[in-house]
Amino acid sequence: MNTLLLEIGTEEIPAGYITPALKELAFRLLKRLDENRIAHGQARTYGTPRRLAVMVTEVASRQKSVTTEVLGPPEKVAFDEKGNPLIPAVKFAEKHGIGMNRVSVKTTDKGRYLSAVITEKGLTSRAVLKTLLPEVILSIPFPKSMRWGCLSIEFARPIQSLLALLGKDVVSFNLGNLKSDRHTFGHRFTHPRKIKTSTPEAYVAQLKQGDVLCDVEDRKAVIQREIQKAAGNINGSLLPDEELLDIVTHLVEFPAVTVGRFDEKFLRLPDEILITSMREHQKYFAVTDGRGKLIPHFIVVNNTPAKNMALVAKGHERVLRARLTDAMFFFDNDLSAPLENNVEKLKGVLFQAKLGSMYDKTLRVRKLSEYIADHAFVGEEAPVLKNCASRAAYLCKADLVSHVVVEFPKLQGIMGRVYARRNNEPENVSEAIEEHYRPTYSGAELPKSLAGAVVAIADKMDSICGCFSAGLIPSGASDPYALRRQGIGIVLIMIEKGFSFSLTALIRRSLDLYMPGEIEKINDVASQVYSFLKDRMANILAEQGFTRDMIAAVTDVTVDCVTDVWKKVEALDQLKQAPDFEPLAVAFKRVVNIIKKSGVNVRKSLPISVNPDLFEHSCEAELFDAIRKVNRTVSSNLDDGRFDQALLTIASLRKPVDAFFDGVLVMAENEKLKNNRLALLGLIAALFENLADFSKLSTRSK
Repeated sequence: MNTLLLEIGTEEIPAGYITPALKELAFRLLKRLDENRIAHGQARTYGTPRRLAVMVTEVASRQKSVTTEVLGPPEKVAFDEKGNPLIPAVKFAEKHGIGMNRVSVKTTDKGRYLSAVITEKGLTSRAVLKTLLPEVILSIPFPKSMRWGCLSIEFARPIQSLLALLGKDVVSFNLGNLKSDRHTFGHRFTHPRKIKTSTPEAYVAQLKQGDVLCDVEDRKAVIQREIQKAAGNINGSLLPDEELLDIVTHLVEFPAVTVGRFDEKFLRLPDEILITSMREHQKYFAVTDGRGKLIPHFIVVNNTPAKNMALVAKGHERVLRARLTDAMFFFDNDLSAPLENNVEKLKGVLFQAKLGSMYDKTLRVRKLSEYIADHAFVGEEAPVLKNCASRAAYLCKADLVSHVVVEFPKLQGIMGRVYARRNNEPENVSEAIEEHYRPTYSGAELPKSLAGAVVAIADKMDSICGCFSAGLIPSGASDPYALRRQGIGIVLIMIEKGFSFSLTALIRRSLDLYMPGEIEKINDVASQVYSFLKDRMANILAEQGFTRDMIAAVTDVTVDCVTDVWKKVEALDQLKQAPDFEPLAVAFKRVVNIIKKSGVNVRKSLPISVNPDLFEHSCEAELFDAIRKVNRTVSSNLDDGRFDQALLTIASLRKPVDAFFDGVLVMAENEKLKNNRLALLGLIAALFENLADFSKLSTRSK
């Protein structure tokens, strides 16, 4: 057993590419080793801006040999009457590279056939790796790849070196104009010479001697420790930023930390502008005091240690001073006019070519927010909350044309909140302006305020309905307008805030703002949007651990009230834990299936009331009495939203339902008897038709 090491030396790879590329490199290499029957241990990856590497332990020296039995032609056509081999037998032996002495006859279900046991001896791992490794390298996916020189191969950045070792030996292969060897390179500036790697196990230590920390987690830990130390040296605390730490980790090979300072006059800028100016363009860490306030210092992680780090810091300070000066100019310019003045400017900002301007969207979101507020808010504060939501909706996109947001697009919403406060807008309005973008990614924070939640739902629903009405519907992995994320956001916000208004009505109201009065088209698009949001709910429920059949049993009935969907699934899940759930589900499933197979619409085609005079057996009367007893309780439970109690009450019908099926033939030849019994089953189905479709549940009895 030997350790395999593969390193791809390149020009600087973008920081965001490195972690996914390393994962794919390890995954694809192990997969190809498995496919080629080469036993191996665990894989560990190493990476810097100039190299991607993977090390696999306990790699076998040879492929595993494979022994298989192959069948040939029938015996009767393979040999003559004297037992001499004929052409089919000879060809069979030649095909598999064996002599006739290794060919036997085997009796099978179809008769007697020629048979041979073939052993495919494994090749040496080095021989296999010569072909396998270049294929793995070129299979690594990147957001964008490039070609260089006159070569036909593609990679994230030009490949400059290839290191491949199996134990102490080089795995020799060609890729483009390069040939693999045992050499890597140290730090570009401090140790640019070749480093001869003796063994895979020595790789990390030898690179460290060349001023390269190739272990990503080790390098990250060093950076974390050094920047914390640097912040402490100036009596400050590092502003936590895990994402920036990851980015910086992939920007350097040997971190050299230094501290810079900026003029205190810039502290009058909002913290968000200062942090973004330092973070986005320069990748600087912000520093706070003991009260969490920013102080006029920043921390830089350089890629090269210098003799005079103070001089390096001065260079960073000059760069940041220019950026902060620009930011202050933009901010002061924005404050020269009220935020409300920007709304008219949105007429010149395109929302989507088929859907109009951001100004048009603003007016729709405002109307939709007012509609939601009318149905979501109750009590004395309802009018105030509605006014807050309406005002926030009107201003929510105004910062898009501000100078700061044009320079720093990530501050949209945040600057809207800042400017609204400076204009003395109510705090609820200011907060809602920022919150209406939430959640910005999977697992992100939801709006905290009710007004923010309302505007967030309105904004997302407007985007979804607008895109669907324009035919811009997500398909497969394609979702350029992030409609799936926005749909999930709507569902999560409604659940978190307990909003119980009609989803169908909200969809139709939103579509009516796009195509007023076009009832037929609204109906068609509303159905598509409803199904789209239903799928989002199903996916969220599945991620929360509920089974697919249980989800379908609830969502296929209705998802009009989002909060009720969760209550129903939880109630059904609770009922499923009962020991007699299986026979109960089978019984109710049978009720639904018989009604469906009858081809009769029990609700529309049969009398609403069951005729007791047509009962032939006592089990019919007993079931009818049981249904009437539980009906009132179930109705009360549903009105109170106590779906768990409603299901438990319905479950009490199991015994009379079983007795009914055992005692009568539902599909009797007598039409009156059949219809009366179907109507009786219809009463049962009506009890849970707004709770769950039991025919969707998986049971052992079909």
